[in-house]
Amino acid sequence: MYAVFPVMRQLHELLWYLAEALTLEAARPVHDALRSAMEETERLTRESADVLEKLDVAAHRGAVNGLLLRASELARAGLKGKERRGADLIGARLRGAGLRGANLRGAYLIGADLRGADLRRADLIGADLRGADLAGADLTGCIFLTQAQVNAAKGDTATRLPASLTRPAHWAEGGAGGGRGRRSARRIAQ
Repeated sequence: MYAVFPVMRQLHELLWYLAEALTLEAARPVHDALRSAMEETERLTRESADVLEKLDVAAHRGAVNGLLLRASELARAGLKGKERRGADLIGARLRGAGLRGANLRGAYLIGADLRGADLRRADLIGADLRGADLAGADLTGCIFLTQAQVNAAKGDTATRLPASLTRPAHWAEGGAGGGRGRRSARRIAQ
């Protein structure tokens, strides 16, 4: 059970991302491939513990990541967003930055000042937002933003989130972010 849990967690995380990618209208050209990847990932979740223990989840994740990246590129096309994939932006001063449509996959945004930043349609898969200040930032339409990432950041009532995510209770209290990152999501982004 303990050996299979991390595999199952990664498979379910992939299912989350694939489901989101299928909602991206601009990614319609890859919807068939995304559906196939989702079916295969769902099939894998039903395998026995013995099979899952031997599964090369990194290889499967890599194949799915290619599709997720293509879906992201299609969704962000025409926005001329900045390419900051895997960038070290720890503590960066990005207050009011125009990051609409940016590729921030796997970026280290720990403690970054993103107050008032425009992050609409930015790809945030695997971005580390621990302690990042999102007060007043616009994250509507972000691609692959998870609740865990939001929970790890700081924000306020003016922070705009995608409809699928919930404003963390500590934002209303003005407290710091939760500090829990998503390590497996970072692996997808790489």
